[in-house]
Amino acid sequence: MTPATILLLITAYFGILFYISFHTSKNNSGNDAFFKANKNSKWYLVAFGMIGTALSGVTFISVPGEVGAASGEQFKYFQFVIGNALGFIIVATVLLPLYYRMNLTSIYGYIEKRLGHYAYKTAAAIFLASRTIGSSFRLYLVVIVLQRFVFDYYGVPFAVTVLLSLALIFSYTYKSGLKTIIITDALQTFFLVTSVFLTIYFICDSLNLSAIGAFEEVKNSNYSKIFFFDDFLTSKFHFVKQILGGMFVTIAMVGLDQDLMQKNLSCATIGEAQKNMFSFTGIFVLINIFFLSVGALLYIYAEKNGISVPTDLVTSKPRTDLLFPEIAFHHLAIVPSVVFLLGLTAATFATTDSALTALTTSFCVDFLGMDKAENLNKPNIVRTRHIVHLSFSFLMFLVIIFFNAINDSSVVGMIFKVASYTYGPLLGLYTFGLLVKSKNVSDKWVPLICILSPILTLVLSENSAKIFFGYVFDNELIIINTLITFIGLYLISKPAVEETRF
Repeated sequence: MTPATILLLITAYFGILFYISFHTSKNNSGNDAFFKANKNSKWYLVAFGMIGTALSGVTFISVPGEVGAASGEQFKYFQFVIGNALGFIIVATVLLPLYYRMNLTSIYGYIEKRLGHYAYKTAAAIFLASRTIGSSFRLYLVVIVLQRFVFDYYGVPFAVTVLLSLALIFSYTYKSGLKTIIITDALQTFFLVTSVFLTIYFICDSLNLSAIGAFEEVKNSNYSKIFFFDDFLTSKFHFVKQILGGMFVTIAMVGLDQDLMQKNLSCATIGEAQKNMFSFTGIFVLINIFFLSVGALLYIYAEKNGISVPTDLVTSKPRTDLLFPEIAFHHLAIVPSVVFLLGLTAATFATTDSALTALTTSFCVDFLGMDKAENLNKPNIVRTRHIVHLSFSFLMFLVIIFFNAINDSSVVGMIFKVASYTYGPLLGLYTFGLLVKSKNVSDKWVPLICILSPILTLVLSENSAKIFFGYVFDNELIIINTLITFIGLYLISKPAVEETRF
């Protein structure tokens, strides 16, 4: 597929999103539509749309790419997915009822009522930093693909590609926010899911394999090992580490994340929100099985056709993230290439537009108090929200440029590694608030605890082999971060004057 064809398809795709934005923003450009989608979202649309938000371009490219990574990862990611599913269930049964009972716009309002003003601002700031970094990483992944296969051909600088991508997202989300996102995410998820199944079909067709034949080929390959029970101390892939890491990362990155929870809170009742989460969990697990299968088939296809894993143009190191686009654009027919492009674009922009809306919501509610009665009718309040929305777009641009300058590893691994450090204190705040009812923290010391915790976690991680008899951390590092935060909060707490109700 030529760069001009790719560019034309992306233009048509965004044309559809602009059309949806135009219609959803009619008489719905106020803050209630932007923050809560007028509190009348259909649970099945939310559930389906969340698939695209949760998976992103990272899952679409990095997960299949890592199946054949030199580190021998194979299907080990599915262990992490099982932990994700357990985390989703906990979110649906523990956190969602709490948020609905308190009728929250920003989920960090719970921290304010339970732990105090400074703890509340700290929790919101952690989310803003974590989501900005995480979403920037995800967008970075698709931008490097577009840059390599499209814009380098026209001599467009990487920074301009990033700026253009964010400008497009800003332009169809700034008016109605969540009201638009609920619809566009559902559409983008449709493209994503369809592309996964069609990609498997086209690769199987190229390999002359039936569905049963493809299953047997993957099962008998060197890529299909799921469960790892190697030495618990030294192996990052051990089953227990992956399950625990997946569960706690999910509780933090979903249940304590304004982005994904904002969609749930737009449902009319807690029952509909829980139906959304349970449906989403089942689809999420199934889709990840297919993504891993795509990865195995890609490597089988590459071996049979003498295709090497692409290398980084600067470092010359293998980039497994680029194997899928390399095969899709250069070795398959035009239709599979189109399917891949639509899936990748849908996956990435569904995540980024949703995150940008959530970041704007959190800042406007948690720091500017736009949901408070005394601020609802202030002049230029919508204009202020637009400025915040634009500011976060530019901040993501700066983060992507910085990450492009230093990145030398798989994006999927980087995202969860960063999450272990940034979301750990947030999980510690909620854990303390929910479990320790008899004590209240000295609120002014909370920011210091949440800064020291990731630092101590990093020190432990770098020296774990020496301190813990050869033990090597992976995603379960978030548990250590949470525990350090929890202990720190306990040390600065005092007996509660009266029983806390939240």
